[in-house]
Amino acid sequence: MLHAFVLATATLAISPGPDNIFVLTQSIVNGKKKGLATVAGLMMGCLVHTTLLAFGVSVLIKENETIYQFIKLFGAAYLLFLAYKVFKSPSEIYLNTQGLENKSLGELFKQGFIMNVLNPKVTIFFLAFFPGFLFSDKLNTIFQFYILGFIFIVVSFLIFGTIAVLSDFLGKYLKESRMVVSFLKWLQIIVFIVIAVYLIFS
Repeated sequence: MLHAFVLATATLAISPGPDNIFVLTQSIVNGKKKGLATVAGLMMGCLVHTTLLAFGVSVLIKENETIYQFIKLFGAAYLLFLAYKVFKSPSEIYLNTQGLENKSLGELFKQGFIMNVLNPKVTIFFLAFFPGFLFSDKLNTIFQFYILGFIFIVVSFLIFGTIAVLSDFLGKYLKESRMVVSFLKWLQIIVFIVIAVYLIFS
């Protein structure tokens, strides 16, 4: 199950979305080091969401199995909604670097952190994505959520960090290669649907 979680996380991290596009544009404007600072801020925000999820959902699961089943069905419905949104989105990437200020490492770390923590969509995504991948009846649920959160952060950091380091090349490549962008779009749609179906029948 953890292998499936790693694969799903990697696929979603590499598919074009607001966070990795933000990292890419900041890296192009401010340089690779500052791009990595942005990534670190985003990942620290993910730790906050993991903590909220671990303690909040764990209490609900302990109190009522029916609530846990409802959370999984909600997660499946939300992931299908995300698949639909990706399907309706254009198969193009717009890298708008005009007007972006050259900021310090600290400023970009802070911006990435705040942007992630204050984004309610991240909270909802974690709530939809994580509960279906709980992998043990013996381990404490909170501990399992932190393991999943750690895996999510490490995998996302490696991919986002690679985007930051290769920002110059990737920026030019994505502008010129519509086929790759389209492939990543459909890959993301398939992953959302597969996870949703898994949540419904698991």
